[in-house]
Amino acid sequence: MTSLEAFAVDLARTAAAVTLPFFRGEYAQENKAGPGAFDPVTQADKEAEAAIRQAIAAHYPDHGVIGEEYGEDRPDAEHVWILDPIDGTRAFIAGLPLWTTLIGLRVQGTPSVGVIAQPYLDEVFLGGPSGAVLMRGDATTPLRTRACPALTEAVIATTDPDIFTGSELGAWTQVRAAARLARYGCDAYAYAMVAAGRIDLVAEAGLKLWDWSALIPVVEAAGGAVTNWRGEAIDGTGQILAVGDTAIREQALVTLKRAAL
Repeated sequence: MTSLEAFAVDLARTAAAVTLPFFRGEYAQENKAGPGAFDPVTQADKEAEAAIRQAIAAHYPDHGVIGEEYGEDRPDAEHVWILDPIDGTRAFIAGLPLWTTLIGLRVQGTPSVGVIAQPYLDEVFLGGPSGAVLMRGDATTPLRTRACPALTEAVIATTDPDIFTGSELGAWTQVRAAARLARYGCDAYAYAMVAAGRIDLVAEAGLKLWDWSALIPVVEAAGGAVTNWRGEAIDGTGQILAVGDTAIREQALVTLKRAAL
């Protein structure tokens, strides 16, 4: 493990020390969306990101930070940490252990290290230059995506069909009809399962920088691939396609490209 990978894991543990006491407990929350919509943020989100930022400033004061809750600080630095303290705040509020802490490191503009951490389950999925591993307790297990050459054999996931626009929903529905099994409501944890060889494909839309930056190194270091819906490098469209086997990516893109931005 490189020093930056180890530090990313330490940041996940720093966040866990903040979030776990709140989970299934009492905490302040608010709705960031306007009337008629719901985009929750909790006390746990804010305090966890603050703790992560404090740790980065103490250890790497020249690094930049981009976070969901507190915005940008030196976003053009050579090393930039990209944070989502609680991805899946709705799951957190509902008491479901499918929320995660996402910590990504971008080096010269390229996603280099990623952590998907689920502290209630004591799981840290790490991806980076040294490979992809799952750390749980004292055990460290290599991660590897599985072979799935046919979409008809695939287990696929998305957080919620409501995230899609009309054309996007139509494309997802066709991919879903071809697949063997679809699961919903997993947020970033679904991408960890791609790396672990349990889920074969995740397709989502409307994602922000902090939603996907940590996912790329984890999935790719495990042998998978993450692109937009055109099969190209992720850009600002928010459309994300992660696969464990690139054979099914090409099959899914036949449909998804029709709704690609």
